[in-house]
Amino acid sequence: MEYIPTAINGVFICNPKVFSDDRGYFMETWREADFNAAAGYDVHFVQDNESKSHRGVLRGLHYQRGACSQAKLVRVLQGCVVDVAVDLRKSSSTFGQYVMVELSAENKRQLFIPRGFAHGFQVLSDEAVFTYKVDNRYAPEAECSIRYDDQTIGIDWPLQHDLELSEKDLKHAVSFDEAEKFD
Repeated sequence: MEYIPTAINGVFICNPKVFSDDRGYFMETWREADFNAAAGYDVHFVQDNESKSHRGVLRGLHYQRGACSQAKLVRVLQGCVVDVAVDLRKSSSTFGQYVMVELSAENKRQLFIPRGFAHGFQVLSDEAVFTYKVDNRYAPEAECSIRYDDQTIGIDWPLQHDLELSEKDLKHAVSFDEAEKFD
């Protein structure tokens, strides 16, 4: 596995070695010791999640507050998405900035998003199956959402028309300025 840093400290791309032949392919997607060495600390994943969405669906920008915050290792099993991580760490030199990475079944890349970030993705293919590991259980009482179109963050989503968002993301998401941040 190759671990590639992004422009935001702590967020990195995991680029697997893929071994292909006429039968198909094999790849290692995660190894605890190597992953923790790349992260610089021990990450203990406790739950795996999966979603299926169609073209234009935008999920996010979600995060969990306080002790319920989550680190995520995300990847796409089918289709293609753009994945976004927004830095909510007040002490970070990249506070309020975001990283956008294309993840697909074809490129097989994964993105690691540490605690202290809002996360979202937009589906670019007809369908996408998205899966991710988290290091903390989901806590509905700690759930937060920032508007996908927040002007302070200024995310340039590839698909601007025919977006499909949940009612929760449309009606209950707050602006970046209103969002709870991390110390």
